[in-house]
Amino acid sequence: MKIHEYQGKEILKKFGVTVPRGIPCFSVDDAVKAAETLGGKVWVVKAQIHAGGRGKGGGVKVAKSMDEVKTYAGQILGMQLKTHQTGPEGQKVNRLLVEEGADIKKEYYVAALTDRATQKVAMMASSEGGMDIEEVAHKTPEKIIKVFVDPAAGLTDAQANELANGIGVPAGSLAQAVDTLKKLYTCYMETDASLAEINPLILEGNGNIKALDAKFNFDSNALYRHPEIVAYRDLDEEDADEIEASKFDLAYISLDGNIGCLVNGAGLAMATMDTIKLFGAEPANFLDVGGGATTEKVTEAFKIMLKNPKVKGILVNIFGGIMKCDTIAEGVVAAAKETHLSVPLVVRMKGTNEDLGKKILKDSGLPIITADSMAEAATKIVAAVK
Repeated sequence: MKIHEYQGKEILKKFGVTVPRGIPCFSVDDAVKAAETLGGKVWVVKAQIHAGGRGKGGGVKVAKSMDEVKTYAGQILGMQLKTHQTGPEGQKVNRLLVEEGADIKKEYYVAALTDRATQKVAMMASSEGGMDIEEVAHKTPEKIIKVFVDPAAGLTDAQANELANGIGVPAGSLAQAVDTLKKLYTCYMETDASLAEINPLILEGNGNIKALDAKFNFDSNALYRHPEIVAYRDLDEEDADEIEASKFDLAYISLDGNIGCLVNGAGLAMATMDTIKLFGAEPANFLDVGGGATTEKVTEAFKIMLKNPKVKGILVNIFGGIMKCDTIAEGVVAAAKETHLSVPLVVRMKGTNEDLGKKILKDSGLPIITADSMAEAATKIVAAVK
């Protein structure tokens, strides 16, 4: 789960990280009132969407008068903001953050994220803040410093000092930078985040350290522990079909192809998509029905896939381990009948109750194409769609 920048800053502030004063806004009038409330002579008007690169896309403007605040807010609210993370279709801006200006002397990048290779938390820092970290990693990887934190011990003073010194924080601000890094780590751990990123973390002219941006991703499996974070969820930023799928515990992600995929198990789902691509077509979705699929879940999965007008065929690929093939077969038949399926359907199933499952499909009287291997299944669905 992702949240907006202003929400991320609310969380950072709770853990003692210094952030600029800012007010979320939903209209142009809100933005003007926010600037008046904040006072000062400079304000930053920021689009709030779940994507990076907002500044490059025209979603961040510095205003030096109330008229400019009003103009920029009017330009940004409602715009279809396109960044390298939104894709070509962009994302509509429904919220703004109006923030006090900052005296930026230097920009840094800092982040905490899960590192599965070491089974530790990676704390990253770079002197090249304000830029896309992917670009820094590609062009100047030596400018990214990492330490790996043992969760049992936490981020030590020595590690935090290594990061702060490594990115060139001046001596007078070192203690504050170390304190910010330790608070960021604590925040990351206690909120069950999978990513907690500040880009940029700034050094102000007076020597203070401040978080000028905040990006959080949270482990969805841990959200039951954090109702206060669930309350931040913005459904306008999420795919409507993915929201619908989540109601039935279906792992669903929309893609750009024309072959719908219904698979049990994330690894098999990835392999199925790769196989479709190998045989010259493109998957329309990732869909994992999991190990406890019911007829209802399979039917809902079909409905969600068929909502996509690009879908010209469906491939069902099931390995019957915990999930029995006959259960899936019954679900497929029921779903095909309820949705009045009018596109080609290829089913490949192996494992528990495989023969019974195949008999159910055969006896259904429906034009279901069966296959014994993934290659055969992919070949048949690609041919049927073409």
